[in-house]
Amino acid sequence: MRIHLINPSHVSFGIGVITPRWLYVLAQATPARFGDPVITDETLEPLDPSIIARGDIVGIGIHTGNALRGYQIGTEARAAGAVVVFGGIHATLFPEEARDLGGAHAVVKGDGDLVWARVLDDCAAGQCAPVYEGGQVEPEHLLPARWDLMPSDRYMWASVQTVRGCPKHCSFCSVWKTDGQRPRQRASDLVVEEIVTLRKRGFCFIALADDNFYPVTLTDLQMASRRADQTQFLTLSAIRAERFELMRRLAALPDDMVFFTQITMEAGEDPEFLDAMNKARIKGALVGIESVTPEGLKDVHKGFNAAGDQLVDRLRAFKHHGVHVLGSFIFGLPSDRQSTFDATVAVAQQSGVTFAQFVMLTPFPGTTDFAAWEKSMESDTTRIAGRPLARHWLIPQGERPKVYTPHPAMSPDDIRRGTQRAWDRFYSFRNIWERAHCVESLKSRLAFVLISKLYRQMYANTGIATDSARVGRSEHWARWIAKPCRRLFIARPMPELTIPA
Repeated sequence: MRIHLINPSHVSFGIGVITPRWLYVLAQATPARFGDPVITDETLEPLDPSIIARGDIVGIGIHTGNALRGYQIGTEARAAGAVVVFGGIHATLFPEEARDLGGAHAVVKGDGDLVWARVLDDCAAGQCAPVYEGGQVEPEHLLPARWDLMPSDRYMWASVQTVRGCPKHCSFCSVWKTDGQRPRQRASDLVVEEIVTLRKRGFCFIALADDNFYPVTLTDLQMASRRADQTQFLTLSAIRAERFELMRRLAALPDDMVFFTQITMEAGEDPEFLDAMNKARIKGALVGIESVTPEGLKDVHKGFNAAGDQLVDRLRAFKHHGVHVLGSFIFGLPSDRQSTFDATVAVAQQSGVTFAQFVMLTPFPGTTDFAAWEKSMESDTTRIAGRPLARHWLIPQGERPKVYTPHPAMSPDDIRRGTQRAWDRFYSFRNIWERAHCVESLKSRLAFVLISKLYRQMYANTGIATDSARVGRSEHWARWIAKPCRRLFIARPMPELTIPA
C-alpha cells in the first residue's frame, strides 16, 4: 500500500512558479509507518495513472478551479481499487459533490494537519468515515512541510506560511469564511527554521503564503485602544509585535534571500511596517486593489481601500520603501463601464506597480458574491454540457463561460475583451521595458522582461482566451520560457547554514 498526494491541474508548464505547500505539509502529517507518500503536482506534469494500484490511498486537494480535474482523477483512482480521500477548500464546501462526482470514500473538511494521520489509519483498516472535520488548527499545531520530498529542479519559489486567516470580509473572497477571521500566527522560530531548511537546498526566493501578512492595521489598534476593556488592544498589539519580531529575524538570514507575500493596501499607511518589510528583504507583495473607483470598492465590500489620487499615493508608498507591488484588479463589477479598463491600466502605470493581474469577476463558492448569484440563478435553466451554470466549475474547461454575473452595461464578451486588452497594454514590450528600470543592470532588466512575459503567458492567455489554440500556444511558450527563468531564482545550496540567534 502506498500513499499518493495529488495536486490536480488541467494545464502543465513543466516548471512551477511556487510550490503547492499543502502537498508537502500533508506529507509531513503522514506517519512514518506508511512510508514516504508519492507526490504528483500536475502543474508540472500530468499524473501517470499506472502508478496507482489496488489498496493504495489517494489524497486529492481541490479548489474550485481544479475541482473537475480532481474528480476525474478520483474516479479513475477508485476504479483502480484505491481508497480516495478529498480535501481542500472546495471539498470543504461541497463534500457530497466530491463523493458523488469524484469517487471519494472520505472527505476532509478544514485543515488536514492533525486529522490526516487518523484518516490514513481508518482507511488502512477499511473503516474510513465519509467526512472528517479538520477544523481550524491552532498556530502551534500548523505543520512545517516535508521539503526533502520536493523535486530539486522544478520550482522557482518555495513557500512558507506565517499566518492563516484574514480579518477582512471582501465579497469575492472565501478565505475569511473557510480559514476564519482570527489571525492564526505561527511563532517566528518555526517559520525561520523552515526557511533555513529551504535555503540549505538552494532556494533564495520564498513566498510567505499568507492570507494576509498584515493582519493588524493601525486603525484596528487605534479603535481597540479607545475601549475601556483593553483585552482586544493587548491581543492585537501582541500580534503586531510578533510580525515585527519575524521580520527582524528574516533580516538576519543570508542577504541573497528575497521574500514575497500578500498584504492589504492599508500597510501603505504604516511606514514603520513598510520599513521593517524592506529590512527583512520582503521585496514584493500582492496587493488586492480590485477597483480604482469608490463605486467599485463599494461593490466588493472593500471600503478600507483607497481610490483616485489617494490610491496612487498609497501604492507609491510601497515602492518608496522598496516593496514592489503586484497589483490585483477585478473587472466586471456592477459599476464598471467600458472606460474602466483603460482607466485601470492608467492608474496601474501611474502608481508604479511592478506587476499587475487583471481578473474577471467570478462567483466562487464560499463567497458573499456566490451566495447572492446562486440565489439569483434559482429560476435559470441554462445548462452547458449538461451542467447548470450555477455549478460552473463542473463544465468542461473549454466550454466554460468566461463571465458569469450579468452586467448592467456590458456583455460578457465586452468584459472578456476589455480584460484581455488590459493585459496586452500593461504587458506590451514597451511598458515592460519602462518598468524594467526598477532594477539596475542590463542583465537584470532582460530577466525582468523574461519574467513579465512568462507571467502573462501563464496567467492571462490560459485563463482568458476562448481560443483553445491560443491556450495551447501559451502553454507551449510558458514551458519554453520557464526553464531559463527558474535559473534566475535559484542560488548555490548552503547545507552548512544554521538558524540565526
